[in-house]
This record gives sequence, C-alpha cells and structure tokens, in this order.
Amino acid sequence: MDNLLNSEQLSKNEIEEILQKAESFLNYRGDDLKGKVLAALFYEPSTRTRLSFETAMHRLGGSVISVTDVGASSIAKGESLDDTARVVSRFADVIAVRHPDAGSAHIFADNSEVPVINAGDGAGQHPTQALLDMFTIQKEIGKFDGLKVVMTGDLRYGRCPNSLAYMLANYDVEFVFVSPPELKMKPEVKEFLDEKGIKFEETEDFKEGIKDADVLYCTRIQQERFADSQEYENLKDVYILNKKLVEELCPNAIIMHPLPRVHEISHDVDEMENAKYFKQVEYGVAVRMALLTLLT
Repeated sequence: MDNLLNSEQLSKNEIEEILQKAESFLNYRGDDLKGKVLAALFYEPSTRTRLSFETAMHRLGGSVISVTDVGASSIAKGESLDDTARVVSRFADVIAVRHPDAGSAHIFADNSEVPVINAGDGAGQHPTQALLDMFTIQKEIGKFDGLKVVMTGDLRYGRCPNSLAYMLANYDVEFVFVSPPELKMKPEVKEFLDEKGIKFEETEDFKEGIKDADVLYCTRIQQERFADSQEYENLKDVYILNKKLVEELCPNAIIMHPLPRVHEISHDVDEMENAKYFKQVEYGVAVRMALLTLLT
C-alpha cells in the first residue's frame, strides 16, 4: 500500500492487518517514527481527524507540520494542488490531506514524492474514518459477519457512511439505509454492494429502519453540502435518535456517529452503554498510528 485514498482499495487481509496493528497501539507511546515528519494539510474544518493524526504521530515519536486554513497557504494565491503536493512532499515523509473537492487526494497522490492519506475529500471518501469505525465494531461486538448495519441521515453527501459501506462489503453483512429521498445512498455504492452480493434495503421510515439493528450508524445532515439553505432547513431535523427509541427498537445495537453531532442524537443517549461515538474518537488514534507506521 503506497497511499490510502479510498476504502475499496483495501482487501479483507489488508483491513485485518491494519486492525490487528491498531490493537497493539492502544495506549502506546514509543519512538517508532522518530525523525519522521507528517504534513497535516487541512483545507476544510476538522477537529477529530486532524488532532488524532497529530496525536498519532507524536505518540510514535515523530513530528508534525500543518496547514489548517486555506487562506494561510499558497493555494489562496492560486497555487494548484499539483504544485502544493510537489512542494510539501519535499518537507515530509507522509501527507494527510483534507480538501473540500472530491478527488483531491488522488491529485495529491499523483504528484507527491511520499505516501498520501485521504483525510476526507469533500463528499468523496474518508477511509481512515471507515477503518476506525471497523475497529470500533470489532472491539465492541467482536465480529463483522452476520451483522445488521443501519445507516441513517445524509447518505448522499456523507463520505463516512459511503466509506464504511465499501469496507464492510468485505464481510457477510446486511445494510438498511434510512434517509430522505433527497439524501439516499449514492448509486455507485449500491452498485458496488450488488456486485459483491451484499443485501441492502432503503427506507424513509426511521422507526422501522432502525429496528433490531446490531450497528446503528447515525450521521448529521451536512449544511455545508447544500447550495440551497432552505433545503437544509427542511431536512436538518428529519431523524432524531433518543434513549426511548433505542430501548424500544434496537436495545442491543451499538450507536455510532462520525461526529460532529448536531441534532440527530439526543444527549440522553450519551449515558447509555450502547453509545460508542466517543469511543470511536479514542480508537481513531490507534488506527492512525497503525497506518502511519505501515506507510512510512
């Protein structure tokens, strides 16, 4: 693996190698990457992904150089992504990049002298989030095969559910996609699942859709993806999960969310044993430590 740009590039064996390595990095501090430099280029807002990449590199003894505002970089002067990649790869041993344009990570990888990790490319993909989601399921349930995985919310623009669906397609899972018609799962993801022989169904009915889930993966309606603000206002509160619904409809499900949360999970869910979205954040550091050691 020279770069990590999308979820479907990883084989089942590669996924399991990364997850096994992540297990060894839980609560780890060392100097495995002493002298190595991570360039964290975040041209789109980020809290968890950027900080966990930086934490991962520091826990491995490496160092970090970063850009956290497009206005503070030469892209604001008109520099192309191609040239930015050519320049930054002279400074670093690995690059993690987030950019609002789908496909941007591929442009970086095509022009970089060092490995590139896609840390989110607009409405495209977010493979490291998918890996930490996989790690969460493995740690909290202990298996993938035979699970009913329900995804709710913005499945059209949501790079996280898209990326996780591609990755889980390596296993014998069943999906239920719960969304408004305007935000249905991307056709290319559904075509991929069909090719893999993975069962899925789609529904607008939130209560019916989440019933008997093993994994309930909630996502926010993403305001930044809407050109029409009124369309966002009409959809932002369409699905809200609360403690009562979990207890009645999916009491054994683990509740996951890539965060940030806005309206879609009530705070009374936080106190439940089912709630794993803050655990996901914790697991993300170990997963990114595993990736950094495998790529540098």
